[in-house]
Amino acid sequence: MDAELSELNDPDQYRAIFVDDEGHPGSTIDRLRRDPRITVIDECREQQAAMRTLVPAVEQEMLEEPTRWAYYPWRRSLVHILGPDAFNRLRLDRNRNLITADEQRRLSGLKIGVVGLSVGHAIAYNLATEGLCGEIRLTDFDELELANLNRVPGTVFDLGLNKAVVAARRIAEIDPYITVRIDRSGAVPESIDEFLRGLDIVVEECDSLDAKVLVREAARARRLPVLMTTGDRGLLDVERFDLEPARPILHGLLGDIAARDLAGLSSKDKVPHVLRILDAPQLSPRMAASLVEVGKTLSTWPQLAAEVVLGATVVANAVRRIGLGEPMPSGRVRVDVADALDAIRDPLVTRSAPTPTSTPIPAGAEAGAEPGGMAEILTYAATRAPSGGNVQPWHFEASDDRINLRLATKYTTAMDVGYRGSAVALGAAAFNARVAAAAHGLTGHVQWSRGDEGTPLYGVAEFAPGSAPELAELYEPMLARETNRLRGTSAPLAGDVIAGLRAAAGNEGAELTILHDRTEIETAARLLAAADRIRYLTPTLHREMMSELRWPGDADPDAGIDVTTLGLDPADLVVLDILRRPEVMAKLSDWDAGSALGDDTYERVTSSSGLAVVSVRGRRLTDYAMAGSAVEAVWIHAQRHGLAVQPVSPAFLYAHDDRDRNALSPGHADALRDLQYAFRRLTNAEHDESQALVLRLSYAPRPTVRSRRRARTGLTPQYS
Repeated sequence: MDAELSELNDPDQYRAIFVDDEGHPGSTIDRLRRDPRITVIDECREQQAAMRTLVPAVEQEMLEEPTRWAYYPWRRSLVHILGPDAFNRLRLDRNRNLITADEQRRLSGLKIGVVGLSVGHAIAYNLATEGLCGEIRLTDFDELELANLNRVPGTVFDLGLNKAVVAARRIAEIDPYITVRIDRSGAVPESIDEFLRGLDIVVEECDSLDAKVLVREAARARRLPVLMTTGDRGLLDVERFDLEPARPILHGLLGDIAARDLAGLSSKDKVPHVLRILDAPQLSPRMAASLVEVGKTLSTWPQLAAEVVLGATVVANAVRRIGLGEPMPSGRVRVDVADALDAIRDPLVTRSAPTPTSTPIPAGAEAGAEPGGMAEILTYAATRAPSGGNVQPWHFEASDDRINLRLATKYTTAMDVGYRGSAVALGAAAFNARVAAAAHGLTGHVQWSRGDEGTPLYGVAEFAPGSAPELAELYEPMLARETNRLRGTSAPLAGDVIAGLRAAAGNEGAELTILHDRTEIETAARLLAAADRIRYLTPTLHREMMSELRWPGDADPDAGIDVTTLGLDPADLVVLDILRRPEVMAKLSDWDAGSALGDDTYERVTSSSGLAVVSVRGRRLTDYAMAGSAVEAVWIHAQRHGLAVQPVSPAFLYAHDDRDRNALSPGHADALRDLQYAFRRLTNAEHDESQALVLRLSYAPRPTVRSRRRARTGLTPQYS
């Protein structure tokens, strides 16, 4: 206890002292509390309450970790804090996911030495604040002066103290559990080897040129990486002696000169060496001009706090990379804030606003405006069919009594496994052609056949005079068919509506399963949301999904999905701008995160009246084409009943086996298999049933914008 009391009264103390004898008669804690000269701070209950609000929830063992009392002699203050694990968890919680929990654990094991505590003070404090080390060593021979306070984050209460002590105290005040060791000698031959022993990274920020060389000679001998930032234009130097033990110090800019050769040089004789290190032609105009004035109108070279803070930021990033084994080669880089500010641009000028303005539905489109001539009527109707991502994977050739439909493989995507989705689209186009023919007094049917490698599916419809009133009455509704992605209401589906939709699918040789029970819809929403998350996190699927979206000014507006049709508010469109970025998805995938990526799908599905799943017996492309005709029939009938229809088909829809799922998403193939199995069970799909499309049904207002169609030769673009 006597030794402890001696520590409590040590004026040079720079560590917090843990006092853990609470509850004992005459305990140190009681004596400190009773001392009117000592401030007692106890916010521990608030800290414990905050722990219980963290996400994910903190394990019970950590919640029950004993608390600690830390005494700060230089402040004459006693502070009640959480135990080390809980303190670390709560203090660094806001680092995630900029630094993941696993990365934080790895970084907290680093031992880092900082030599020179003017610029080095900000660096050491930043490393400790971010939790980038478990031990930090500080060395500087100098004392803090008033002239240092333009850049050193100390105070007037610290004047006259050793700079290492000042920095160590400040670190202790943010995290008393970090091990801090100091050396008041600075970089000198007698102690530098011991200072570096056991370190992982060295940060060198000395003013003395011979000290810079000395530190590097010793670090190179121990194969330690050295970082240095210079307060002009954000200059960072990285020397990976751990990877390149024979690398010349300071990138060879000084030649073969050694520390002992520099020790006796005058300030004037050192100037050429300093300028070689700083790369004089790259100095900012203000710094270059200032160096000319040193010894004349300036006592020494100038430094700004902003530049020092920037350097601390750059060093922290380099430490994270080295500590996590990420690429950080030897070399030099400038992070020039002034240069970046010179390049400022007005976002209203350089980029369109995120809220797109799209072409409204043209006059006459809803009424079924169409070109003249039967061949063009048939083609026009066929192009009105839906397709995944509005890629329009078809090629049509028509005469007045015939239409040929070919699957165009150049428009397909990875989700279109085996061209099965394209076959569904081609079947929908064939149904539209039959409807158009019936409306003009012609009847006929489609003969499907397997084509060749360039056209794996081929359909021919020949028409002759005849009457098909059930199809003919669908002509205007077919022309008005559209994808409605607006959020609607979940008003229940009437029994006669469900029966009518099932009959529409049955008339085309397919089956329709409708989920309308709220529990079933909720279960389906979870499965579809999880599948959408995988689609976002799989690079190929994500790239193709984003390539389908059309923003203002895009080069190909007549295919793909106009972002306005997504029914997103401006805030969601800003989020979509983030979700477009592949590097963001890569990070979420690395973290096994991104559960929110399926939230939009979940909310849309759970707010729906039902889910309609069209399926057909068989697995051939001709079977999927038949299912496509049923999809279009169901869609048109649903709209006639006032329903909004949106496809919400999952990534696994057209996969038949593990090979298909692995091709879709190698990293998530098992998850896709489990999701597909669960979805097929939910929809009572039998083994030989192929599911062609999943449609979300709701009651919503009509969209104000419709996706376009590629123009036929000599005709204006069409809309859907």
